[in-house]
Amino acid sequence: SIAECNGTLARLTAQKLAEAWNQPVVVEPRPGGGSNIGFELVAKSPPDGYTLLMAQPAFTVNVSLYKNLAYDPVRDFAPVSLATTHPLLLVAHPSVPARTVKDLVALAKAGPGRLNIGSAGNGTSPHLAAAWFNSVAGVRITHIPYKGASLAVIDLLGGHTDLTFASPTAVITHVQQHRLTALGMTTAVRYPLLSNVPTFVESGYPEFVVMGWYGLLAPAGTPREIVSRVNADVVKALASNDVKERLLALGEDPVGTSPEQFGAWIKDEVTRWAKVVKASGAKAD
Repeated sequence: SIAECNGTLARLTAQKLAEAWNQPVVVEPRPGGGSNIGFELVAKSPPDGYTLLMAQPAFTVNVSLYKNLAYDPVRDFAPVSLATTHPLLLVAHPSVPARTVKDLVALAKAGPGRLNIGSAGNGTSPHLAAAWFNSVAGVRITHIPYKGASLAVIDLLGGHTDLTFASPTAVITHVQQHRLTALGMTTAVRYPLLSNVPTFVESGYPEFVVMGWYGLLAPAGTPREIVSRVNADVVKALASNDVKERLLALGEDPVGTSPEQFGAWIKDEVTRWAKVVKASGAKAD
């Protein structure tokens, strides 16, 4: 079974693995507790290849956000493969009188704490991006966590919040219809689908590059041959045309890496977000 935090990606992966293995692969949604419930479940599962985790940024962030976690993201898991990555787009409700990141910073400095920013929830990449932006820009924008990205976008469209970081595909139509204002992209270079939107790097924040991601892990101690087999089948699935098409339509860039590459990625993310959490004072409340 695959414990998941992204239903569509987990279902696509499970379907391909079921075909490759000629046996059912069940997707088990495990929300709650900032995703810690699902992470802990897999950490404590037998290392036999029968239970996998589809993790997302909270997996590498929560170790810095929460005290006394019952798992360690590096010690208690065997990385299989990074599956997908996606950038984030900072969007504002049209009532916010900012058309650029520079405008937003000036506005936020004029009224500390007055602006608010919705996120997909504590420990998600939109939450951490917001906390990091507060830190690097020297502003105080109030964080409002939601139970999922779609709820954050709905309230933003309704004018109940001022800003949110979202996957570009989740908001691109609203931007094109002028229901939301695009302020900045968290990529290192401009995003092809929204090439008129500057990056935060261009806007004067060279370090501010944030990628959302999903990746597959097994419990620590899972035999190397099992990890290698799952890795080969997952990488093959991600490279298949039908999966690629579906993922790109969802705004996810298929990746597929070796277990070692994903392990190094996880360690880097843990280190990076620990610094951001410490510098920003972000809390899981």
